[in-house]
Amino acid sequence: MNPRPPALARGLALILFSASPLFAQSEFSAEIVNLQGSAAQPSVKVFVTREKMRVEDQQKGGNTGAVIVDFAKGTALVLISEQKIYMEMPQAMSQQRGTAFFRPVEIDNACGEIQKMAFKTGGSCQKIGNETVNGRNAVKYEGKSAEGETSQFWIDQKLAFPVKWQGKGGGGELRNIQEGAQPASLFEIPGGFQKMDMGGMMGQVPPH
Repeated sequence: MNPRPPALARGLALILFSASPLFAQSEFSAEIVNLQGSAAQPSVKVFVTREKMRVEDQQKGGNTGAVIVDFAKGTALVLISEQKIYMEMPQAMSQQRGTAFFRPVEIDNACGEIQKMAFKTGGSCQKIGNETVNGRNAVKYEGKSAEGETSQFWIDQKLAFPVKWQGKGGGGELRNIQEGAQPASLFEIPGGFQKMDMGGMMGQVPPH
């Protein structure tokens, strides 16, 4: 058996902890749309509570990969449905890394949290102002990296969560937002799943 997490699950696991916590004011679910992707892209969904977030992608053939983040504990799980296995993110990746992008502490003053996402010092951030994104009130921010690359973020004023983001590497936004309590089962390890050592699996990947 050669378990390989779906591309989104593997990529998201790294993105989540390459950022730098804030609590959503409303529980909700939504679809994540890649603004530079094709119309035939797989279905990607996000489910958010006050303390947890689940992002899952539906691959061709019905296989589903998901990442579950516990904001309160600062931990994350990667679920791979095809092989019925799960992996815990290494502690070194979860500590002090973060989720500030997804959960800014202050919606109207989020630059401090956004700048924590930078890998290098020397970047900047400024609040642009209030804008409407797909009919929802949001606060727009613009950040600039130490290398001079700019990116924009729109944080929903009610959800306290980014509803749109755009940068050199691409962009995305939330659509079909449905506010309401989310089932606790979405954020638990499914029955029958076995734990796999993520460090051991990564060590088995042959060098390129």
